Amino acid sequence: MAKFGLSQSIRRVEDPRLLKGVGRYTGDIALPGQTQAYVLRSPHAHAAITAIDTSAAKAMPGVLAVITGADLVAMGVGEVPCVIPLKNADGSPRGDTPRLPLATDTVRHVGDPVAFIVAESTEQARDAAEAILIDYSTLPSTTDLATATDAGAPPVWASVPSNTVFDWEAGDKAATDALFAQAAHVTKLTVVNNRVVVASMEGRACTAEYDAAAEKFTIYAGTQGSWLVKNLLAGNVLKVAPEKVRVVTPDVGGGFGMKLYLYAEYALCAIAARQVGRPVRWAAERTEAFLSDTHGRDNITLGELALDAAGKFLALRTKNYANMGAYLSTFAPFIPTGAGTKVLASIYGFQGIHAHVIGVLTNTVPVDAYRGAGRPESNYLVERLIDTAAGEMGIDRIELRRRNIVPSSSMPFTTAIGQRYDSGEFETIMDAALAKIDWAGFPARQAAAAKKGMKRGIGLAYYLEATGGGPSERAEVRFTQDGFAEVWVGTQSTGQGHETAYAMLTSHELGIPMEKIRIMQGDTDQVPTGGGTGGARSLYSEGTAILATTATVVEKGRQAASEVLETAVVDIEFEKGRFSVTGTDRGIDILALALRQKERAAAGEAATLLDAAEVADIPAHTFPNGCHVAEVEVDPETGIISIPRYIVMDDVGHALNPLIVRGQVHGGVAQGVGQAFFERTSYDEASGQLLSASFMDYALPRADDLPDIEVDFIEVLCETNPLGVKGAGEAGAVGSPPAVINALIHALAVKSIDMPATPEVVWKALAGAA
Repeated sequence: MAKFGLSQSIRRVEDPRLLKGVGRYTGDIALPGQTQAYVLRSPHAHAAITAIDTSAAKAMPGVLAVITGADLVAMGVGEVPCVIPLKNADGSPRGDTPRLPLATDTVRHVGDPVAFIVAESTEQARDAAEAILIDYSTLPSTTDLATATDAGAPPVWASVPSNTVFDWEAGDKAATDALFAQAAHVTKLTVVNNRVVVASMEGRACTAEYDAAAEKFTIYAGTQGSWLVKNLLAGNVLKVAPEKVRVVTPDVGGGFGMKLYLYAEYALCAIAARQVGRPVRWAAERTEAFLSDTHGRDNITLGELALDAAGKFLALRTKNYANMGAYLSTFAPFIPTGAGTKVLASIYGFQGIHAHVIGVLTNTVPVDAYRGAGRPESNYLVERLIDTAAGEMGIDRIELRRRNIVPSSSMPFTTAIGQRYDSGEFETIMDAALAKIDWAGFPARQAAAAKKGMKRGIGLAYYLEATGGGPSERAEVRFTQDGFAEVWVGTQSTGQGHETAYAMLTSHELGIPMEKIRIMQGDTDQVPTGGGTGGARSLYSEGTAILATTATVVEKGRQAASEVLETAVVDIEFEKGRFSVTGTDRGIDILALALRQKERAAAGEAATLLDAAEVADIPAHTFPNGCHVAEVEVDPETGIISIPRYIVMDDVGHALNPLIVRGQVHGGVAQGVGQAFFERTSYDEASGQLLSASFMDYALPRADDLPDIEVDFIEVLCETNPLGVKGAGEAGAVGSPPAVINALIHALAVKSIDMPATPEVVWKALAGAA
């Protein structure tokens, strides 16, 4: 293992622990006296609750508590909040969807939690749930985004007319309309971003305990940042002081945005633990996860692209209907608005952009951030529009992009939607991608496929991502008695390789071997603040904080070394993990110095300790970008698609560990291909039932459905953070859907096709074209 150095493809240090089964996930936590919980969920998409009788359930063997929405009201429990205070275009506040952790008078989607049962075993809790008698008066429901705002559509909330929970705009409408008025050509296209189920490998789970003497809750849950859950749980739901809630996040098996939020079950476990006086554990079954985890995407967007006679982009106009589900989840309104629209300009020199986003309520599972969170939807629209415009105007797809790419000489560049790009070599990266896949040689490959009776197409998508997250991050270095440096961080790994990346960075700055560094995370009693993980922010945010903290460690180390080596601070130099007296061979290693100072302090001597903590400001986000190129083959007799070749040319700034970055891109591409070709979330229009509520009916791509994904980098250093890095965790999912759909449309020679392009959809498209 490397001792020092960045930009190395070092294997992940956490993998041996996780692959050998010694990771510690929420489901591995077993507390003394632990009980089991079960959630009784609504079987109806929309219904009034007219009566609940829990008496028989409470008398069942092993049952310790049965909690209903009425009980929560009596306890004074608060609502699970949406934290985005969005304003409508007319300045009025968005609509609201207030909800307690359990439904009180109305259920609004299949899976809405109605009662929480605690028993000695899960089987006893499930049996008791079946004994609860609930009178429902069913109401009309709406599950179809395309018709939910139509006159006469059943209202999800009486307080939200036309099921429009917000009506938001961004950009300069007047300037954009004026540019459209002078356009030589306007391309119009409506695209569907299909709803996806997140389906993380590790399902959501929670264990909570309550210390009655200290009046303190401790919640163990798989989150993407313990502090958000802690603050919302304490301040909004339990209504206790923040110090009365501790949230601990152990290892997490995948998050993708879905595990960012405060869920009802976490609050219910805490409330029940206080009530029964014992720890309470809940874990989702897979179908339960389909019905209760937030879903992703689910947009219908009309895009209009205005061009002049020479094929130069003038303006972009979008109208996006974004499904929010039955309730506004934690960040939901921000995803199609602030997150999605800031990348509408992508890498192109639009003069004007206007975006109109309509948030729509339906009787479905709430929708929130999913890998990319608004940016894949916007990039998909733009890249599909460009291919369509190229066909309509008779201009080559590559040439049309080339005429409109923002040149590197224009950096820094402020887009028509107000984003400031600090760096970018977009045309260079596109050309490298075209060369790598041999775009010019495609006709020969297409002809060879045709001889085998196959239709082959090639497609390109240039993506631009805009990372997000909080404006600050914290890091702390603690030196331990057993000779290690512990780095306490404010982000949360859910499989990305944080332990390796942060250890590499700490090792580089302090000269400590990586095997002597422990990365610590997820405990709100140990780390007072943290921004969590989301928006591909972790490395540039936490990395900046680690740089600031390690710099403080070195400065404190100079003072400590001067005390131990009995010389002036100005004569102490630091290099490769060792403090030494300038011009001499006298010195001491940093780990030995830290231990020496702790021993002196413990003995009552005056000693400067090397432990340090810093909070770093994160003034700007980053704009990772790249070019995806895919080749697909279609069997016209069956509609089955294969992907013989897939390449990515990425600019993620400084690639700290290229091996990890490639792995992140691979995973993102797989999820994007899954959305494009496989994943169909289907609701029954009449009953509102989720028809694809298990892996029997919801298709995820398997290994043999995916190509070898070739990833190369052209590093264009980011100028807004000291590491020069750009977020990489979500980029693969941003570029892949338009790349493969553009390739498929090229193969089929049709104007458009919606995701998911399953074999049935493809076969029908070919039959329709014929």
